Amino acid sequence: MTRIIAGTLKGRILQVPPSGTRPTSERVREAIFSRLEHMGVIEDARVLDLYAGSGALGFEAISRGATSLTLVDSSAAAIRTLKKNLPLVPEALVIGADALSAVSNRLSGSFDLVFVDPPYDVASQDITELLKALLPLCSPDASIVVERSTRSPEVEIPEGLMCEDRRDWGETRVFFLAPPLDEQDHESE
Repeated sequence: MTRIIAGTLKGRILQVPPSGTRPTSERVREAIFSRLEHMGVIEDARVLDLYAGSGALGFEAISRGATSLTLVDSSAAAIRTLKKNLPLVPEALVIGADALSAVSNRLSGSFDLVFVDPPYDVASQDITELLKALLPLCSPDASIVVERSTRSPEVEIPEGLMCEDRRDWGETRVFFLAPPLDEQDHESE
C-alpha cells in the first residue's frame, strides 16, 4: 500500500502497478520531501516525474504545494495505474513514453522539480544521457532528485549540473542535483 504522507492529500491511498515497479518507500519519500521542503523548492513548483510508476513522488509534491505535475512512464501497466490515481490531481498530465524520448521530443516548458526514479537495472550511462537532455527543460533554480540503488554504478553528473547532496537510506541512494550556483546567479541578473 502506498499513501500520500503529508499535505492537502495526506492519507490518500495510491494504486500501484501490479508488477515491474519499485515504489519509493515511505521512509525514503519522507526523507526526500523533508530535504526538499528545507530547500524551499516545493511550493509553487512545476513538477516532472520521470519513471513515475504510481506517481507517488509527483502526487506527494502536489499535496505539499507544487502547482503542476507531468507524469511520464513507458509501462502500459504504470500508465493505467496513473490514470486510476489521476482523480487526485485531475489537471496532471500523463505521458506514456520512454523518459528520454519524452524529454527530447514531447515535453516543453520549464520544470522546477524533477524526479528521476528509474528501475535499478537502467544503466548509469542512460541516466547521464537523460540528465543531459533534461537540462533545457529545467528552470535556472531547478532541483533534480535521482534515485538509484546503493549497488548501482555511480551516475556521472553532466556538465551544467552539480550534486548538492547524496544520501543513502538502506538500499536506496538519492542524489540532489541542481544547476551550479554561478549559473543561477547569472540567470537572475
